[in-house]
Formats: sequence, C-alpha cells, structure tokens
Amino acid sequence: MTTSTNSVPDILLNNGQTIPQFGFGVFQIKPEDTAKAVTTALDAGYRHLDTAEMYGNEKETGQAVAEYDIDRADVFITSKLNNGFHEPDVARKAFDETLAKLGTDYIDLFLIHWPLPTRYGGDYVSTWKTLEEFYRDGRARSIGVSNFQPHHLRRLHEECDITPAVNQIEVHPFLTQDEVRGFCADHQIAVEAWSPIAQGGVLDDPTIGEIAKRVGKTPAQVVLRWHIERQDIVFPKSVTPERIRENIDIFDFELEGADVAAISALNKNERTGPDPDVFDYIPD
Repeated sequence: MTTSTNSVPDILLNNGQTIPQFGFGVFQIKPEDTAKAVTTALDAGYRHLDTAEMYGNEKETGQAVAEYDIDRADVFITSKLNNGFHEPDVARKAFDETLAKLGTDYIDLFLIHWPLPTRYGGDYVSTWKTLEEFYRDGRARSIGVSNFQPHHLRRLHEECDITPAVNQIEVHPFLTQDEVRGFCADHQIAVEAWSPIAQGGVLDDPTIGEIAKRVGKTPAQVVLRWHIERQDIVFPKSVTPERIRENIDIFDFELEGADVAAISALNKNERTGPDPDVFDYIPD
C-alpha cells in the first residue's frame, strides 16, 4: 500500500517552519543499503528523512533523494552534528561537509546529536551558538537538539538567543519522558521520538496486543499511532520493504483516549539507549 503524503500531518515549529510528523530514520542502516531503503520509503509516501553525521550514510540518503523524481523542497531532511565536532570551527566544517554529502545547499533541520556534558568542559552552549549561525544564514531552515534533558535546555534558554525548534529524545511506552516533554511543551519545542518501539521491546506487551487485536492493526502500528496521538514526531527505521510500508499505514485509524492512557501507563522509565547526563562517546 502506498500512503498519500497528504495523510501525514505537519507539526508547526516555533520558528514558523513545518515538519512532517511521520518520517523515515536511517540509523544503523549500512551505507550500501541506505539508498534502496530511502527509495522504498519515498515510494511508500514518506517525505521526512532523518540521518546523522555519525550514521555514515548522509551521502547515500542525499543520493536517493537526488535520483528520485521529486523536488528537493518536498522532502524534509534532518541531520545531526557528530559528537567529535562540537568546537565551533570544527562544527562549521562538519556542517559544510553534511551539506556536501547530502548534495543540497540547505538542510531542513540540523541538531546537536548529544549534549556531552562531561566533554568540552561542559560547553554545549558555544556549539549551539554555532548552529544559530547556520540558521541565520539560511543554510539550516531550523535547528534543534537531541537527547537534551530539561537542565540542558534551560541553560540554552538562559544563555542563547534562539530556542531549539526540536528535541529528539528516546521515547516509547516504557519511557514516556513526561518531564522532558513537559519542559518542551512549556517552551514550544517539538518532541521527536527515537527508538519509538523500544527496539521491538514493547511489541509483546499484552496491553498493546489487546488494543492491536481490537483495532485490527499490528502492535507496532498501534505504538506508532500512540506517538502520533501524543503529538510526537516519529520516524521508525527498517530495511524491509513490507515493514516500511506497514509503518506508515497508521493514518486510517485513531486510538481512543483510554487506549492512549493505557499505553502511557506502561512507563517504566526504562531506556534502550544511553543516559544523556553521562554519555560521552566520540567516534574514532
């Protein structure tokens, strides 16, 4: 089934730009498999692509878009600053390389991938101010952060000029992130959810299974719809064509409020990924 792009809602960001609420993530997709997967996603109706310098597949993501019969303006592309490139001059060079690899003269959204508070003397503020340069010169239509906690965001709010448009964080039924989402709501920062099904960990939950059976959808589709109902921006990842098409087939049903609440009640504050307060990985 090919989903009409018109069925995917847009989220209005705090700078007046819009972002498709549903997209395709290329995390952990091998570079040699990326172009094919992205093309399959575009065929299925995805118009929002999420990559990162650290993923090593920006070039192949851009290649798929360039070779597809679509205007660049009709595809929303996100990338993220590599952890090793936080210092301003290095960040500027890395951003130039991102644009070159993607084969575009602008990017729709550029994020600081991790706050890395134990690196760079805890100075992610100067990194953010460098992203503000990219926004002001128009090469980044929107800028944001990823994996930032409320105290990280509060510091940007107090010391910088531009509020992040987006905070991309791990969110799924076992990690509902109410505190972070609450801060973001108070400051008009859109929330993007990575690991939206907890790497499959939530799919065997009986509550989700019962709802899926009742509405005639798969557990994964129910969880992805839960994100949509909560106003999260979500981008599941797959290289399987059938799964890519299945994931976006969630705009022909809605969950009842009681179902959304029941899924939210599964929260265990259980991460599948690192703790942003201590994560300090820098690739070789």
